[in-house]
Amino acid sequence: MRIVVTGGSGKLGRTVVRELAASGHEVVNLDQNGERGPGFLRVDLSDFGAVIDAIAGLAEQPDGHEDRGNVDALVHLAAVPAPGIVSDVSTFSNNMIGTFNVFWAAKRLGIRRIVYASSETVLGLPFDVPPPYIPVDEEYPARPESVYSLVKHLEEQLAIELVRWDPELSITALRFSNVMDPEDYAAFPSFDSDANARKWNLWGYIDGRDGAQAIERALTTAGPGFDRFIIAAADTVMSRPNAELVAEVFPEVPLHRELGENDTLLSIAKARRVLGFEPEHSWRDHA
Repeated sequence: MRIVVTGGSGKLGRTVVRELAASGHEVVNLDQNGERGPGFLRVDLSDFGAVIDAIAGLAEQPDGHEDRGNVDALVHLAAVPAPGIVSDVSTFSNNMIGTFNVFWAAKRLGIRRIVYASSETVLGLPFDVPPPYIPVDEEYPARPESVYSLVKHLEEQLAIELVRWDPELSITALRFSNVMDPEDYAAFPSFDSDANARKWNLWGYIDGRDGAQAIERALTTAGPGFDRFIIAAADTVMSRPNAELVAEVFPEVPLHRELGENDTLLSIAKARRVLGFEPEHSWRDHA
């Protein structure tokens, strides 16, 4: 496929661009930061004219002939990536407007396949109010607890309405856990000393390479309509057993299944079942 990736210069984006290209796809990165070259366009996503012009321009052949079917899919990763980086108003404006512009440009240009980064935060992070049950999954309503998370929830609502308007459109929201690269894993053993230090996302994470795998799975398997998936590693960041962690930090929260020794508490059962997603990387391989 010919795939446009927004935010391809970010932590997850760099891995996604690399892995999609390694799988044989042609990838173009739209971002405000990056190295000049044939696979990169500098674009301010808050400017709708610039967004639609950039994507439409990719469909132009060298002789000037336009082929609007030339862009097969869009992967939207660009965003202020977490709460507390910039002001709440700046976070809302940047992320909400950027997402609308990207989705709307794709719709206007007839791109029917969109995969984008939602967030684990819509599950209720940082779980100062305990989750309704453990492991958490996609079945309970969103619980945004920050402006960043509120935008992620609103983006999912936007996607729901867009696919209602256009039944041929496919939009997949991937609720990524905390993205990690192999060089981050050296710090993981230190987490064991304090169960509360990483309770904010139920001790979850996702290796960037597995994040890229989830994106490619969604690009190739998702049908028309909207769906959402938690994307996390198969294990937690902790060596301590889940039963001990949950008993210490969330003793009153109901358990919906056996927790396993170190199995992820951010359920990826739906992603496994529907997308065929299967994490291949663990921090334990680098310990």
